[in-house]
Amino acid sequence: MDISSKLEDALRSAGQEHLLRYWNELSCDEQRELAGQLEKIDFAALPELIRDYVLNRPKTAIPDDLGPAPYFPLVPRSDAERALYGRAEQKGRELLRAGRVCCLTVAGGQGTRLGFDGPKGTYPIGPVTGRTLFEYFAQNIIRAGKKYGHKLSWYIMTSALNHAATVDFFRKNGWFGLQEEQIFFFTQGTMPAIGYDGKLLLAGRHTLSLSPDGHGGTLLALRKSGALDRMKKEGADIISYFQVDNPLVHVVDPLFIGMHALEQSEMSAVMLSKTGPFEKLGNFCVSGGRLRIIEYSDLPAELAEKRGRDGKLAFVAGSPAIHLIQREFVEELTASGSLRLPWHRADKKIPHIDGNGEQVTPEEPNGVKLESFIFDALPLARKTMVMEFDRKEVFAPTKNKTGVDSVESCRQMLVDRDAKRLEAAGVTIPRKADGTPDALIEISPLEVLDAEDAQTLASAKNIVIAPGEKVVL
Repeated sequence: MDISSKLEDALRSAGQEHLLRYWNELSCDEQRELAGQLEKIDFAALPELIRDYVLNRPKTAIPDDLGPAPYFPLVPRSDAERALYGRAEQKGRELLRAGRVCCLTVAGGQGTRLGFDGPKGTYPIGPVTGRTLFEYFAQNIIRAGKKYGHKLSWYIMTSALNHAATVDFFRKNGWFGLQEEQIFFFTQGTMPAIGYDGKLLLAGRHTLSLSPDGHGGTLLALRKSGALDRMKKEGADIISYFQVDNPLVHVVDPLFIGMHALEQSEMSAVMLSKTGPFEKLGNFCVSGGRLRIIEYSDLPAELAEKRGRDGKLAFVAGSPAIHLIQREFVEELTASGSLRLPWHRADKKIPHIDGNGEQVTPEEPNGVKLESFIFDALPLARKTMVMEFDRKEVFAPTKNKTGVDSVESCRQMLVDRDAKRLEAAGVTIPRKADGTPDALIEISPLEVLDAEDAQTLASAKNIVIAPGEKVVL
């Protein structure tokens, strides 16, 4: 097949003619594959993108008026606020009963950093049973549907790399007890990798070097996949967004949902009080009256360490990437068929082929991958809301095999959370000298969604836990 003159002109104008270097050596199928990849690239915008993010290293400008973001605290500060929280929780329950909420999980990653071959969501994280991350979410979603009397739809964003394996995993596991039609899989977009010379890299003679476009691409992928239309048809207005590596997350939380609704927020966020000024969480800030997140690596030390009169960190609000997003807000942002969020540069070692068609495996970073982040949509919202949660209840990221934010720490936090719920319900928990549970405890999310469910479980069963015991409830 011949390359279209329009595409050829676009490549020439962008200085990327080298991508067709092997065109005449390709089979018709290979030519179609390469042409299909090239047609998805906005070559008109490419030169500016390369100039701003590759040939130059972008710096995050810190506005002069940057201040800490306001938030609703974990514990109400007054009777009025306590009453507001009560109304919010009731409102959230009403919205869940009415089917106005759906779940969205970003699950495009692989388990490479965990030493695991497969989609990260298929990793066995259960402290006793080895429940996978996906199974935790699925069972929480089933329990929430039963508790609030309306089945929740679950939207799962995969990547081109793991889509087939993810869908196959769900199929082989009987959709984890969900009805197949409750789950909607869709794939995030990609961006071409760019060498330090500003040239797009080829992974092979007929394929570009592509990488996922970041969780900011979720919003556009929702439109392109038809997910937004499906949500609208089902009557879901509020999207509960969370990432696949955090099994402690509340897949839906009535208080958070209700506050989001009462505040008429278009995009809301969970915040955690940072453990120190330089904890690796994005910082909730305000500039020009708009909520935004400044990454931990970009916030100047003098601001990170700034403290109020009470001695607490001024910029104490950290982001665990848990959001509520109005469907109509996403529709509005993506109405043009595109989404203009800022890009974030990541220097990477990118395998590619050279001018002779030889495979190159670099030992040092040789190019740039560009990602967009979903939190950059916050300043675009007319109204936002931030609410504090207890990290021990909602945040146990599984990013590493050992150490901080690891498989080990996540499993311990799951045990701690389940032990705490049982203890609050009157069950005696054996504890070690350091106060941690002296037992491996795992409660099925099919039984317990929250503390209220734990109380019901404890009342129905005579639960006795011996030191050192492995307990599955």
